[in-house]
Amino acid sequence: MASSPGSDAALSSQKSTLSESSRTKKFPLTEEEIFSMNCRAAYLTVFKSSLENIISKDQLYLALQHAGRNPSQKTINKYWTPQTAKLNFDDFCIILRKEKPTSKAELLKSFKKLDVNDDGYILHTDLYKILTKRGEKMTQEEVNAIITLADVNTDGKFDYLKFCKLYMTTSEQCLKTTLEKLEVDSKLRRQQFGSHIEGSPERDPSPIPKSSPRIIRKTDQETFSTKGDARSSLLSATRKFKTSVSFTIAMGVNSNRNSKLTEPNSLKEWQCAQSKGCFFLEEDSEVISHQYRMQIPQRSMVYLTIKPLNLSQVEGKPSPWLSVDTALYILKENESHANLQLVCFTELRNREVFGWTGELGPGMYWLIPFTTGCKLKKEIKPITEEAQLVYRDEMGELFLTKEFRSTLSDIFEIIDLDGNGLLSIEEYNFFELRTSGEKCDEDAWAVCRENFDTKKNELTRQGFMDLNLMEANDREGDPSDLWVTLHSMGYNKALELTEACPFVISAYAEKCKPRIKAAHMEGCSGQLEKTICKSVLNKGDAKVMDVSENITVLTYKCDTWITSVIENKSESKVIIHVNNELSKNCINSRGLNIFAVEVAPKSTMVCQHVMPLNERQEWIYNCVFSLLS
Repeated sequence: MASSPGSDAALSSQKSTLSESSRTKKFPLTEEEIFSMNCRAAYLTVFKSSLENIISKDQLYLALQHAGRNPSQKTINKYWTPQTAKLNFDDFCIILRKEKPTSKAELLKSFKKLDVNDDGYILHTDLYKILTKRGEKMTQEEVNAIITLADVNTDGKFDYLKFCKLYMTTSEQCLKTTLEKLEVDSKLRRQQFGSHIEGSPERDPSPIPKSSPRIIRKTDQETFSTKGDARSSLLSATRKFKTSVSFTIAMGVNSNRNSKLTEPNSLKEWQCAQSKGCFFLEEDSEVISHQYRMQIPQRSMVYLTIKPLNLSQVEGKPSPWLSVDTALYILKENESHANLQLVCFTELRNREVFGWTGELGPGMYWLIPFTTGCKLKKEIKPITEEAQLVYRDEMGELFLTKEFRSTLSDIFEIIDLDGNGLLSIEEYNFFELRTSGEKCDEDAWAVCRENFDTKKNELTRQGFMDLNLMEANDREGDPSDLWVTLHSMGYNKALELTEACPFVISAYAEKCKPRIKAAHMEGCSGQLEKTICKSVLNKGDAKVMDVSENITVLTYKCDTWITSVIENKSESKVIIHVNNELSKNCINSRGLNIFAVEVAPKSTMVCQHVMPLNERQEWIYNCVFSLLS
């Protein structure tokens, strides 16, 4: 919105550009474009650049594997002969055109030939004999890696139905992860692929020979062909799933009964400071919010709470976002912002209120709001009718509609952080940064005060309404800029707040007057991510994924949600496959039961948050983490 009459044109132009950008339609990709994109994604999973060559069989195997292929050793030998020194990206694309992805039906068909009882299982003893004694033999270590996979083995039997599903979804998720990386990494998108390396292939890799089935038992059960067979899938799995760990946590209906948040007895006598704020859902589903500094003048018992802000004017009809979980991390500020000490977080709960009670020493603290993202999601339902924002009377004069004025009044409540019924320049600038990316300086604010209703140098609710009306008049009634503002604040075309959650923070101190002030807005990938990781590293249940103890999965359970964190101490990036399919009555922050995450070297990342779908029912968290090659 305009920060002053003098800056309307520039601001309107900027918001118009944003609006046009958000309305840009993407045309569907052709089959050839999809193939090219998949080739690039698979290649860049193994190599840093398309300019790098494949210089070994292992690299070829890995690149084909990430492209969803299932190469046997015979297939690898076909393209990597004793005369082969290297293959480039063009060679790789030619191979992919010839070697089609393995289908789930092909895998199941191969496994069914080994299923003596036709019950979906193969005994470990039979599997061991088949894989180590016949055909393309596997080592004992490779077979052990298969029969110890947590989610496909039970009671000495191999569940090949689950394995096929796991194998296929993992290939898809690995490819999806890399495609998403391509989408956000402009440097990778700009890379030239194909026909750009000197000595482009003059050869067409050898034609595919017909496969010859091998007899692996004295019975007439013909198994494993040389392409797309169960054996090469299992061989691939020993590389793809190096190891796995699982967590199972059963949560009761009233799991928070014993740790319910209770107010201190003499709370009415304590001094209080409050501030409002909001969680906003970005286009990439990242959540950003206000972050605060809190001053405690002297050592005191402190009671901190955070809860969603109810804006509903209708009695008995609460705001829909009240079900969104909210929490606060409290950090002590030392000599610099970069060195913050985690003190606690609001783990206790009473309905929609999360809180913490304890003693804090004098000093400056940071309050970092948090939501898991399990219940604050991108809206899926289509809006068939767009709400009207402005109209003209019989004289042609422009007015805001009643519905839009009500929405603006709610927005005013959200951005009035101190709740005094007025907007200071600091409060207004949080709003401006959110909706336009610009700030209003002192001169522009002075002009604003001269033209719109203010009190004590702060903008009133009526003044805020008039600002929006002026913007509509400047655009001759075109509501495009107004819609950009509304979308930025989390509203849909029906004027429903669906992609934001306003909240209110309260700080009570027994012996002094606390002070809270919003400092900035930041996404979950900044200080909050570091804080969550530190908290889970300190308190979580840890399971090591590799022999060298470089990869660790940590899971922390509080009464309302479960958080998993992955720590990678190695010098290389790792990909972790995550499977939540056996969980019951659960939703997670990723929105997928099966997905893959990439963990950078020497780093720790939040993998997922999980909550009950229905809090009135029991819920079971059952997750398998598999380390991929």
